[in-house]
Amino acid sequence: MTPLKRALIEKAGHDHGFEHTVSATGAAVTLGSARHPAKAEVSWLSPGYAMALVQGPATLPPELARSFADWPRAGDAYMATTDAQLAQWLQRAAVLAQSLPNQAAVDFDTQVQQALAALPAADSLNTEVQRLVRQRVGQDRYRQAMLNYWGGACAVTGLSLAPALRASHAKPWADCTTDAERLDVFNGFLLSANLDALFDKFLISFSDEGELRISDQISSDNRKLLGISESLNLRWLSPEHLRYLKFHREKLK
Repeated sequence: MTPLKRALIEKAGHDHGFEHTVSATGAAVTLGSARHPAKAEVSWLSPGYAMALVQGPATLPPELARSFADWPRAGDAYMATTDAQLAQWLQRAAVLAQSLPNQAAVDFDTQVQQALAALPAADSLNTEVQRLVRQRVGQDRYRQAMLNYWGGACAVTGLSLAPALRASHAKPWADCTTDAERLDVFNGFLLSANLDALFDKFLISFSDEGELRISDQISSDNRKLLGISESLNLRWLSPEHLRYLKFHREKLK
């Protein structure tokens, strides 16, 4: 690998979520970040690149496999023929690493402490203020994790208008016993506002295969007005979603 090619790989990492060079050999560069636990090894091929995950959450490899299902692979490495494909792979790996458990919970604790430190001392010690800060920061962190995980688009319709999207919990915030549950990206879905309103009130849910389930309380006329039918499906579903979905379906009205 020439110094120029190494510099191009490091620049791609810096611009797309892997800002540190962990190590470099004659054949490969290992990239990392202070913002997430993933590390990626990028090798120069002539022409193109091979990218492999060498560290990260256990849930990251299957999510990358889903995201790049049609890309050629050699063992655990993904093959790219252009700089744009290298950037695309690095960026997706980075945003997934930041959104998947338990990175969201780690980031949440840091952000709560920063928010409390910015308050007057008397307020920062008030337990009700602390509760409200934790809830606000947690909901913001959960929304960002959901936007990252679902690629900024509704989990059902693919709508990508951010102001019209909501981060929906399958197991509601108040029912969760830990912050890890509240911030788990698998505890819910990124939904358009109308689907979120129904999901939040247990008027719709999803099967273990991702098929939409609709409460009998919603008449056929209202289903048409809402634009919903049981032909709708989640764009994908991970095994980690299932325990939360089971909780949610049991409350379907």
